Amino acid sequence: MLTLVIILVPLVLSLAVFGARTEKNVRMLALAGSLVEFGVVVAAFIQFKTSCHCNLLFNAEWFSMTMFSLRLGLDGISLLLVAMTAFLVPLIILSTFSHHYENPQAFYSLIFLMEMALTGVFSAYDGLIFYIFWELALIPAWFICALWGGTDRIRITFKFFVYTFTGSLFMLLALIWLFLKTPEPHSFSFGALTRAMLSSTEQSWIFAAFFLAFAIKIPVFPFHTWQPDTYTESPPAGSMLLAGIMLKMGIFGMIRWMLPLTPLAIQQWAPVVLILAVTGIVYASVIAIRQSDLKRLVAYSSIAHVGLIAAGVFAFSLQAMQGAIIQMVSHGINVVGLFIILDIIERRTGTRVIGELGGLANRVPLLAAFFMIILLGSIALPLTNGFVGEFLLLIGIFGTNPVMAAIAGLTIIFGAVYMLWMYQRTMLGPEQVSYSEIRDLTPAELAALIPIVVLIFWIGVFPSFLLDTALPDVIRLLQYLR
Repeated sequence: MLTLVIILVPLVLSLAVFGARTEKNVRMLALAGSLVEFGVVVAAFIQFKTSCHCNLLFNAEWFSMTMFSLRLGLDGISLLLVAMTAFLVPLIILSTFSHHYENPQAFYSLIFLMEMALTGVFSAYDGLIFYIFWELALIPAWFICALWGGTDRIRITFKFFVYTFTGSLFMLLALIWLFLKTPEPHSFSFGALTRAMLSSTEQSWIFAAFFLAFAIKIPVFPFHTWQPDTYTESPPAGSMLLAGIMLKMGIFGMIRWMLPLTPLAIQQWAPVVLILAVTGIVYASVIAIRQSDLKRLVAYSSIAHVGLIAAGVFAFSLQAMQGAIIQMVSHGINVVGLFIILDIIERRTGTRVIGELGGLANRVPLLAAFFMIILLGSIALPLTNGFVGEFLLLIGIFGTNPVMAAIAGLTIIFGAVYMLWMYQRTMLGPEQVSYSEIRDLTPAELAALIPIVVLIFWIGVFPSFLLDTALPDVIRLLQYLR
């Protein structure tokens, strides 16, 4: 029942914020409500038992038909992603306190609707329910970007919608085919879908349909072209939701659904996916070095990071899979922190163009310190969260394909190049303009950044808590490939 509560709380909050009359009241209600959701997820963590395959199960018949049921549950992998979502949403809401939004009731309502759908994606144990939540997550994301985005938002968000919706349709066709192949009485339940009788050719087609949907959402090269423009034109909160949480839907879908449902096809096509993922790492890193806009640089760096995670999923080793899971959480934390920092810089200086910035550390030393810590987590400095995931990923990929691991390892070098270059050009050196009136971090901004920095070091020093939570379920998933 607690899993259902975790999904319903954001839904109730999305309706409740419409009752607040002033923007200040809307913000405070949104922040308080997001903290309540985080408290419910903490309660789920306390009740969670790693010895069980799936905890906190909820199953209710839908329309009195057993083939259509609301099946929800949390295993170690999904619990970590639900916890990441519940942790990041309050920080994203805090980061919006320095902005004025037209119709704030609708803005915060859409954030909670998106949180509800994302939590549903990570909790679904029914193929149809998974698809419904998957599509629901797209709707508020599109409205947030289209209504509060930049000047070119309509064209960019239309491209984003077409890409992701098209991929989702292929996934729906695959789910229907799987449903018809399940033992009678047919069912969309996870257990029934894993028992579907498929030939190797059918598995290949199912794999292709799923992979298209998930690769677009992540995004994996060459399905990435919607991402940089969308991240750049979205409002800051929209960029954080997309990069920090929403792209994890695709990686989670590969781990939770594609691997158990198409094990033969996955092993057949894994070399191709590895090549695409590693190509994306190098391509996005090189493009990131050439960027002059702060948000576009972080957008391309995100493609490189998730390319490494996708490569780890298809390495089929315990270390790589563990690394992929912990890196999903770490990337979500780091990229949200980076977008918060970039939003502060843009609001303080009025620009995101790297060439127009410089010498900010002299005026805002606290901002510069937080920027450096989050940046070091992103480039995988030892004792930070990024190091744990990337280390496990590279070890796991090396055991499967040493050549691909060597190329994928370039992400560490390239990441250090473009991230440190960005920091040098914005925080150090001579001042490009006078910053005499610029101020350092506000209490609300500190409240958003301090938890991120704490987790960067906590995960980097004590990763065993996350790794132990996911380990039993990672082992069970890898057994599908034997």
